[in-house]
Amino acid sequence: MKINFPSLTSFLMVSLLQLPFIHLQAQVDRITGKPFATRSEVIASHGMVATSQPLATQIGLDILKKGGSAVDAAIAANAALGLMEPTGCGIGGDLFAIVWNAKTEKLYGLNASGRSPQELTLEKLQAKLASLQVTQIPPLGMLPISVPGTVDGWFELHSKFGKLPIKTILAPAIQYAEEGFPLTEVIANYWQNSVTTLSAQPGGFRDTFTIDGRAPAKGELFKNPDLANTYRLLAEQGRDVFYKGNMADQIDAFFQANDGYLRKSDLESHTSTWIEPVSTNYRGYDVFELPPNGQGIAALQMLNILEAYDLQSLGYNNPETLHLMIEAKKLAYEDRAKFYADPEFYDVPLEMLISKKYAAQRRQLIDSTRAAKSYDAGHPALNEGDTIYLATADAEGNMVSLIQSNFRGMGSGVVVPGLGFCFQDRGQLFSLQPDHANVYAPGKRPFHTIIPAFVLKDGKPWLSFGVMGGAMQPQGHVQILVNLIDFDMNLQEAGDAARWQHIGSSSPTGGIMKNGGIVTLETGIPEETVQTLKNMGHVTRIGKGGFGGYQGILKSPTSGVYIGASESRKDGHAAGY
Repeated sequence: MKINFPSLTSFLMVSLLQLPFIHLQAQVDRITGKPFATRSEVIASHGMVATSQPLATQIGLDILKKGGSAVDAAIAANAALGLMEPTGCGIGGDLFAIVWNAKTEKLYGLNASGRSPQELTLEKLQAKLASLQVTQIPPLGMLPISVPGTVDGWFELHSKFGKLPIKTILAPAIQYAEEGFPLTEVIANYWQNSVTTLSAQPGGFRDTFTIDGRAPAKGELFKNPDLANTYRLLAEQGRDVFYKGNMADQIDAFFQANDGYLRKSDLESHTSTWIEPVSTNYRGYDVFELPPNGQGIAALQMLNILEAYDLQSLGYNNPETLHLMIEAKKLAYEDRAKFYADPEFYDVPLEMLISKKYAAQRRQLIDSTRAAKSYDAGHPALNEGDTIYLATADAEGNMVSLIQSNFRGMGSGVVVPGLGFCFQDRGQLFSLQPDHANVYAPGKRPFHTIIPAFVLKDGKPWLSFGVMGGAMQPQGHVQILVNLIDFDMNLQEAGDAARWQHIGSSSPTGGIMKNGGIVTLETGIPEETVQTLKNMGHVTRIGKGGFGGYQGILKSPTSGVYIGASESRKDGHAAGY
């Protein structure tokens, strides 16, 4: 898609050059209401790294230049992000990845998510909630904590696809943790919000993540010597120090002393799972996601429904186009609420959910002129999370799509003193309804929002990408792909284009959509489109955030070079060599 800015926009582009890119985009969108600001893609022939923090991108690139694989670069960048962007990730959280291996010409999927504590039964959990006078699992404290899977995920990836020693891979993050790094703008803002919310939680949050009780400011150097020591132990002693050794003992002792339920035995029994990515074909492109307990197949379900419509002819940001996409999302999310759960505890009707036949049945429920207030889940045979996403690619043609998260921002707020990281609160996404597929149970993986994606074209790697942000992620995946495939945007344009997000669908925790939900829209979507959506029955509002964060690496099918793009709404950066 070629974007032709009108004269007013051209004037704004010149007069606002000194503003940060995200601010420039907001100004252009607000005043013109039509085009969106963008920037050039990054193009390189030997390797590419795209992350949400520029220093983490440089670390990954340095690892590639030392002869590391795409997986080595991904681990190094992820470790750096756990230090530099703890508002979205860290080794107290979980990890999912899709890897293209050039040698075998095959995709590999890794589910490195953790399970709930064995000691905490549903009955105990319900009794605890009753004593707290709450009806849902809270986002803070001990109750939403499940086993952190990230560290095991790193070592699983490294043992299968790594080249450099773990000591070399973790060394840059260790150095920055000891010497300090300067905070970037968006992360500094999230950090401030987290300090306000989490400082009262048990453990070492205040000592670890504040400077004299306050959040570090934009441009201020921040150090985390405890995390440096944790990374050093991992580099020297491997994953077992975390799951079976001294760190596991520290975690066990702290949780027992603070009315928590996670035990060393939970850590000792943890394993990651290698899984087959699943796919659908959308207009000649094979789009791959990971199966539940994640939500990736929602994107496949949406694409299957949309494939029957000529979105290109309808037009970009046309109200009919957005209406169809929003209704497809509503339909897929009803299935998401009912059927997506840990497959070790529930027989997910996966094959039928992502079939073209099932999509045709669901598509018939869409009224092309009117927004639905509610949908039922289908009958196949048988919101606010923060995350990091990164993509890497190396000179041998290997590519990685990796996503990692604590769930809500910095997670539960619980920090075991001396370890330097916050535990995730992913367990909040369990249902408490006894007959629900996603009902809480000991040793069970909760429903997960974080999803990496990968696209093949004619059996060859085409695109590694992801969109961070809770329930926004499948919606974001679909919008990126529609922008690329239907509207012929380039990789950077596809991410910079104004987004929409539908909120209020039925939830895997038990909530039911009865009023059609709300469509939040970025300011770049034309006012006439917004008004038409209202006339069709959509409840709309202009959103100021929450539209996700995007990174992507595309491999040119003609020249073989890598093309990188990163999110303009974050501090992101793509770089190659």
